[in-house]
Amino acid sequence: MENNFFGEEAGIILGLGEFRVGKCPMGTIGLGSCIALILHDQRRSLAGLAHIMLPESRGETDRPGKFADTAIRALLEEMKQQGSIKSSITAIVVGGASMFAFSANSLNIGERNATVVKELLQKQGIRIEHEETGGKIGRSVYYWPEGKGRLIIKKADGTCIAL
Repeated sequence: MENNFFGEEAGIILGLGEFRVGKCPMGTIGLGSCIALILHDQRRSLAGLAHIMLPESRGETDRPGKFADTAIRALLEEMKQQGSIKSSITAIVVGGASMFAFSANSLNIGERNATVVKELLQKQGIRIEHEETGGKIGRSVYYWPEGKGRLIIKKADGTCIAL
C-alpha cells in the first residue's frame, strides 16, 4: 500500500502482524500496545520492519510478523538472505503503549511486548539504537533505510520525533 507520507518515493505501510525487508521506505500506523521493530543494516541500506502484536507465538507460525519471537527470526532470516550479517544489524523499538486501564491482575500487553522484544534482541546480540516505548499515547512510524536510516515517529497527540 503506498502512502503520501513518503513524498515522491513509493513507501509501504504494514498492517497488524505484517513484516517486510527491503530498501524502500516503510512504516506502520496506529501502534498502541503493538511494537514496530526495525532492524537496520547500514552497510547495505537494508531494513526490516515488523508490526508485532503479541509477545509469544506459542507454536503459531502462519503470521510470523504477529509475534515477537517469530518476527525477529523471520526478519533476521530474510535480511541474511539479502546479504546482511547479524553483526551489522541494529534495532529500533517503538510502541508498547498502555492504551487501557488495567486491574492489578491483568496483563499490560504493551509492556510485555516491549520487554520480550528487548530480551530477544539481547539474546541475538543485536544492539538497540533507539527506543521509544511505553506511555499512554499511540504512535505511527515511518522509516527510510538509506544510509544511516531516517526515522519519524508521529505521536497521536500531534508531536513528532525525527531521527
